[in-house]
Amino acid sequence: MERLQKVIAQAGFASRRKAEQWIKDGKVTVNGQVVKELGTKVSASDKVEVSGIPVERQEKVYFLFYKPRGVISAVSDDKNRKVVTDYFPLVEERIFPVGRLDYDTSGLLIMTNDGEFSNLLTHPRYQVEKTYVARINGIPKRHMLKQLETGVELEDGKTAPAKVKELSADKRKQRALIEITIHEGRNRQVRRMFEAIGFEVQKLKRERYAFLDLKGLNAGEYRELTAHEVKRLRTLAETGSLR
Repeated sequence: MERLQKVIAQAGFASRRKAEQWIKDGKVTVNGQVVKELGTKVSASDKVEVSGIPVERQEKVYFLFYKPRGVISAVSDDKNRKVVTDYFPLVEERIFPVGRLDYDTSGLLIMTNDGEFSNLLTHPRYQVEKTYVARINGIPKRHMLKQLETGVELEDGKTAPAKVKELSADKRKQRALIEITIHEGRNRQVRRMFEAIGFEVQKLKRERYAFLDLKGLNAGEYRELTAHEVKRLRTLAETGSLR
């Protein structure tokens, strides 16, 4: 037996908080009866619906995906562009990305059908460390990188402290490779951070997510996360730190 809001969240319908609101609003039925009690528990045999839409409880699956550039971090696109789920034609479960990577950013993305797991990892309280490698035009001075480390002012507020390291610099081509680790998830954040210190990101790749990396994968490929990796991610999140 599991709590009703947890079942809805795990099915990928919404966050648990949103599911709770749906229950309070009378939008959820169990075996045809409207349920407004948040403590309600249901079994695998109970028929749960949200606004008449059946909540299908599938086996939970978890994948580590190497997203290529030029792909949308979504399950569909109204402009008919390629989306991440196009790379999983043999996966029957209704999977979706945990968080997102910009269209022109490549790298590590977790895919799952576990809504609760996704909400756990994307909640800002848990501060998931994400490491990117950016190729920028120009070679920044050390004091400029220090600004990124301490935080820069963006239109939506000052960024949290980051870890920054110069990997290489090409004086002839006037460009540099910079590794940056952040734990926030604002829209196009890394690109905007470099813009704030006067540099344009020409290419961006997410190399690591918490303790996970892309070892053994090429762009467009994926692998299943091991049970140990899933448990470790969940445990780290529940203890409040994914660094």
